[in-house]
Amino acid sequence: MPQYRYQARLNTGKLHGGVLNADSAAAAATMLRSQGQHVLKLVPLQGSGSGELLKKISQIINWSSGPSSKEVLDFTCQLAVMIRAGISIRQALEGIADQTDNVKFRRILQNIRQDVESGKQFSEAIARYPRLFDALYVNMVRASEMSGSFAHMLDRIATFMKQQLETRKMVIGASIYPGVIATLATTVTIFLMTFVLPRFTTVFEGKEAALPGPTKFLMAISAWMTANWIVMIIVPLLVLIAFLFFIRTEIGRFWFDGTKLQAPLFKRMFRALYVSRSLQTMGELLNAGVPVLDAMTVTGDISGNVLYRGLWRKVNMDVRQGQKINAALGETTLLPKAVVQMIAAGEDSGKLGEVLEEIAEFYSAALRDAIKTMTSMIEPILIVVMGSIVGFIAMAIILPIFKMSAIVAG
Repeated sequence: MPQYRYQARLNTGKLHGGVLNADSAAAAATMLRSQGQHVLKLVPLQGSGSGELLKKISQIINWSSGPSSKEVLDFTCQLAVMIRAGISIRQALEGIADQTDNVKFRRILQNIRQDVESGKQFSEAIARYPRLFDALYVNMVRASEMSGSFAHMLDRIATFMKQQLETRKMVIGASIYPGVIATLATTVTIFLMTFVLPRFTTVFEGKEAALPGPTKFLMAISAWMTANWIVMIIVPLLVLIAFLFFIRTEIGRFWFDGTKLQAPLFKRMFRALYVSRSLQTMGELLNAGVPVLDAMTVTGDISGNVLYRGLWRKVNMDVRQGQKINAALGETTLLPKAVVQMIAAGEDSGKLGEVLEEIAEFYSAALRDAIKTMTSMIEPILIVVMGSIVGFIAMAIILPIFKMSAIVAG
């Protein structure tokens, strides 16, 4: 069971400290409060022996790696528990930093603690690290600081982050299988063309006139690939690098994001992804008490698609000029008409945040269905394509052998 070193003030005002065993920091704080003690400091004790060695090894491994989204999520959950247990934010940050294995993240948490100790708001301190704490995170924390519901808001942020991580895993998981099949098909094709087919060149030598068209075609390609293997490696690599640079430009990003919304097999999945992410973000912000205009700005920034970012920026400008949100969304094709109608109903009833979260839940389910549908459609397509390529190469190799055997037999 973990051990925690604590410092507390008794009801008499006397300071008291020591070490106790508890399942978690929250359980330790609850135990002390039940004894009539006011917790001033509560930090986990460092391990020893093999446990300390393992921790040191983990620190070395994580030295060069930045904090992951999972680590930020874990930090948010721990902070919520400790704040709810009555531990001050400064002590909570110190305790979490001490038990964080990622060296870079520990330094960031220590810097945040120092900023808080110097008098800065927590939202102001974490805003210095936008790669870890995005605009949604910062704005929801800022709203909770004004309303006094910090721990509850951290729970809401953690729930939102869990949903986003699950969505990301689903999308990545749906992309892995097609990528593996495509890589396998490409590898097998290159192997057959550069290793297997050249072995038959000596067999077919001097009999080119008798060879069928597919065999001649593949032998010509095989000869070129064998002679220009350096070009085959360098050119695809340069094309990939050029593509990555292109989609980082404004024009390239606009084209790429637009293509994702139009690609036959993928458009349903991406549309559901961006709609659910946008509406869930905006709903969370509005329910947290963030002003509508600020919520739309944040929603556009973290939507993940430049077209949706442009949409929410335009809506922001229209609302500033006095229009309603549903009127500003009236002509867009990025949101279904039914969604715009439900947003209008939410505006009229004064429950826009709740309506947006309900719509987001619906599209989250639609996203899961779209991923399943896409995967079920891509699987047979890739198998057919791979089988056709390998079958064509096999036919081009075997067909002339049968033809020569027939000539010899005749």
